[in-house]
Amino acid sequence: MTTIPGKGVHILVFPYPAQGHMLPLLDLTHQLLLRGLTITILVTPKNLRILDPLLSNHPSSSFQTLVLPFPHHALIPSGVENVKDLGNSGNVLIISALAKLSEQVIQWIKSHPSPPVAILSDSFLGWTHHLGLPRICFHCTASFMSSVFDALWPNVDALFSLDAVDLVDLPNSPSLVREHLPSLFRRYIKSDPDWELVKDSMIANSSSWGYINNTFDALEPEFLEFSRNKMGHNRIFAVGPLSLLGGSDPTSRGSTSSSSISHDSILGWLDGCADGSVLYVCFGSQVLLKSAQVEALANGLELSGVKFIWVMKPVTTQQVADGYGSIPDGFEERVTGRGLIIQGWARQVPILSHRAVGGFVSHCGWNSLLEGIVGGVMILGWPMEADQFVNAKLLVDYMGVATRLCEGKDTVPDPIELGQKIAESMSGEKTEKIRAKELRSKAMEAVGSGGSSARDLDGLVRELAQLQTV
Repeated sequence: MTTIPGKGVHILVFPYPAQGHMLPLLDLTHQLLLRGLTITILVTPKNLRILDPLLSNHPSSSFQTLVLPFPHHALIPSGVENVKDLGNSGNVLIISALAKLSEQVIQWIKSHPSPPVAILSDSFLGWTHHLGLPRICFHCTASFMSSVFDALWPNVDALFSLDAVDLVDLPNSPSLVREHLPSLFRRYIKSDPDWELVKDSMIANSSSWGYINNTFDALEPEFLEFSRNKMGHNRIFAVGPLSLLGGSDPTSRGSTSSSSISHDSILGWLDGCADGSVLYVCFGSQVLLKSAQVEALANGLELSGVKFIWVMKPVTTQQVADGYGSIPDGFEERVTGRGLIIQGWARQVPILSHRAVGGFVSHCGWNSLLEGIVGGVMILGWPMEADQFVNAKLLVDYMGVATRLCEGKDTVPDPIELGQKIAESMSGEKTEKIRAKELRSKAMEAVGSGGSSARDLDGLVRELAQLQTV
C-alpha cells in the first residue's frame, strides 16, 4: 500500500448522520488515513460516539474531530441529531438544519493554521460545494443511483408530476414509474424553503470536483463510464465494497441493540446446515413491517419448507398500536429446528458469508446489497422506498444476480405465492446463484492488491496531493 502520496495532505470529512451513509464514509476515512492523509471529521455531539473505532485506530496527530452543535430546526425534536430518530421522511429536516453550519465551517477553515485542501462530504450535503474548497461528493450508493439523481433534480419541474420517467440518456435507458423513484425526490414540495434547499444541494453535486461511489467497476462499468463522460473528467472513483475495507471489527458493524440469540449460537446452528440451504431474512435498521406483512411473510416461510434465519426488530407498544407487527403466536414452535428467529440485531456480515447461507431476503438498501454480494448469496429483493427500487433494477434487470420477491412499502404478498417463490429460488443452482458467486469473486478482486477499487483509492490520494501543491 502506498502511503507517501497523501502524507500531510489535510482534508475535511463531513458525513451525513444516518447509519447507511456514515458507516461507508467512515470506512473510506480509515483507508485515507492509512494512506497518510491528515483528516478532520465534522460531527455534531450525539454522533461523536460513532467515531470511536476510528479514534482508537488512528493517532490524534493525523485524525481530529470538529464537533459543532446541531443547529435548531423548529420541526426537529430537541436532542435529535440522527435520521434514525426520525425515519426516512426526516431527511429533508436534517439536511436543512445542517446547512445552518455553513458560516461556522467557513470561519473554521479561515482560522485554521493548516486549512484543508478539500472537503469530502456526503451527497446529501451538497451545500458544502459553496464553502470555498474543492468538494468531493461521497455517494454511499451505486453509480446508477447517483446518475438517476443527477438526471432528476435539475429537471424536477418537468418530471415531478409524471406517472413514469424515461431516463433515455442513461445506459439501458431506464424507465421508472413514479412509485419507484427515490423517496427524497417524490416528497419534494415546490416553494417550501427546506425542500428548495434540498433541491439546490442535490443539483450542486454534479458540479463537484470529484465523485466517490461505494461500488466497484465490475458491478456497473457502464454507469461509471457514463458519469465520467457526463462530468467531463476522470475524478470518478469507485472504491467499494467499503464494508470489506472497514476500520472497525466487521462483525459488529452497525450494532445498535442486543440480540435474543448469541452470535456463537447462530453460527453453531448454521454449522449444522447444508451448504447454501439457509435463507437469511432481514430488512435493515429502519424498516418495520405492518402486521399483515409479518403474517404473510411468516406463512410464506413456513410453506416454503426452507431453512431460514429471520432477524426482526422488536416493536414498541406504540408501534403495535400504529399497526406494525411482531412474530405471530405459535410460529416459532411450528418451525423449530428449521427456522431461527432473532429478536433485535444480528451480525449480518459473518452470517451472509457463512457457507450454509444461500439466499438473502432484503429491502435492497445499498449497504445490505453489497454485504449480500460479498457473501456471494442470491438476493430476493423486497424494495420499499428511498433508493431501493433503483438498486433492485440494477441487480435484477441489469446484473441478473437477484430476483424480486415482492415490492412496495405497503404491499401484503400472498403467502402461498411467496412460499413458492422462496422454495424455487433456494432450490438447485439457479443462474442468479451462479452469477452471485461470480460477482463475489469480482468484489474481492476489486479491493485486493492491484484491483480496480484499490487503484481508484490510490488515484484519489494522488489527486488530493496535487491540490496540496496548487
